[in-house]
Amino acid sequence: MAERAAHVPRLPLWARVALPLGVLAVALLIGSGAFEGSAPTAAQRAAAIETSVRCPSCTDVSVAQSNATTAIAVRHQIEGLVAQGKSNADIEAVLVSEYGQTILLVPPDTGGVPVIWIIPLVLGGATAVAVGVFFWRRSRAFASLRSAAPEHEKEPAP
Repeated sequence: MAERAAHVPRLPLWARVALPLGVLAVALLIGSGAFEGSAPTAAQRAAAIETSVRCPSCTDVSVAQSNATTAIAVRHQIEGLVAQGKSNADIEAVLVSEYGQTILLVPPDTGGVPVIWIIPLVLGGATAVAVGVFFWRRSRAFASLRSAAPEHEKEPAP
């Protein structure tokens, strides 16, 4: 039985690392909904916009969460603009022109890639390269030790 186990081919280290990472990447893509092709309905678009717009008479509450009369008025305005076919950016521009920049709960995108996204990507890539170099050097060191071992240590004892 021990002889059979000794002849089972093992996957190389890169395959043993890449296989779980590939499965994880596919699972994240499927879970993120990247493959769903249906466009959101008008009600779904309006609801998504309402969660990012602040109630004009409340403190840090979205119009979707508030029942104040001003929040209801903004909700009706958003629904009307969505029904007219306006884009999300156009709707936000209309609301900002009427209520000011503070109407948005989420600050506007500045157009560039924030450094807060670049730094973790660079550090993650550098860590992956460092771990890969470490394992590559260790495997070469073990291979040189195996080749330098005396012949009587290479064969298993009967």
